[in-house]
Amino acid sequence: MRIFDPHIHMTSRTTDDYQAMYDAGVRAVTEPAFWLGQPRTSVGSFKDYFDGLVGWERFRAAQFGIRHHCTVALNPKEANDPRLHGVLDLLPRYLAKDGVVAVGETGFDSMTEAEETVFVRQLGLAAEHGLPVLVHTPHRDKAEGTRRSLELVAASGLPPEMVLIDHLNEVTVGLVAESGCWMGFSIYPDTKMDEHRMVKVLAEYGLDRMIVNSAADWGRSDPLKTARTGAAMREAGFDEDAVDRVLWRNPVAFYAQSGRLLLDEPATEGQDAAATFEGNSILRGQRPA
Repeated sequence: MRIFDPHIHMTSRTTDDYQAMYDAGVRAVTEPAFWLGQPRTSVGSFKDYFDGLVGWERFRAAQFGIRHHCTVALNPKEANDPRLHGVLDLLPRYLAKDGVVAVGETGFDSMTEAEETVFVRQLGLAAEHGLPVLVHTPHRDKAEGTRRSLELVAASGLPPEMVLIDHLNEVTVGLVAESGCWMGFSIYPDTKMDEHRMVKVLAEYGLDRMIVNSAADWGRSDPLKTARTGAAMREAGFDEDAVDRVLWRNPVAFYAQSGRLLLDEPATEGQDAAATFEGNSILRGQRPA
């Protein structure tokens, strides 16, 4: 089983997690910029954070044979702090960097006017830079948040295939399926979705545009939930091709639209991992037809 975890916050994970992920079949990840738990009070703290995502975390992942990519944005929760709106002026610098494969996480947390303003501006930045967008749907008022997100995406003029609407469940998946956007599901131990519910969604809606992630972060989460979903798919009768499509080919197809995916084998311990970041890739500079 080969796995691309398309949404996992490795900044909050240990190196033991990287080893366990590699052993389970994870060969590539995307880490979205997110709220760190402690409120940030200045734009400079985001600069340091983004630098870590495009630099140190890529190197750390490579030591375990895993390709690391990221998305950058002012996340919805912190979009409510006017002191941080200067992050939007910082973003173009990072959206041009190798390894940044989308704008995100953007979207809604509490459905405020400030969140919507920042969301719309970041949709515009995605269009300017030709990048996909990762959209966070709120934990409360999820159905309304999903509807409004889809309205704003449609108004932005971005092609729906460039947009991934994440943290979906049985209530919201139908809305996104009809929109043409990609459908993202975070598999958690207690909240959001679990692997068995996910299998039922796949059985009902099919595999097209389906994205499964662990979204593992600071809280109770499991960086092996992608592998556990693959196992649950097999138990439910899905074949190996279906598992590979959901856990590898679908996330690759979505993020390949950035033209920046690196999927060659990175250097591991004892090699010059930093040098391989500029190596050849089957997807570097390419966009799907």
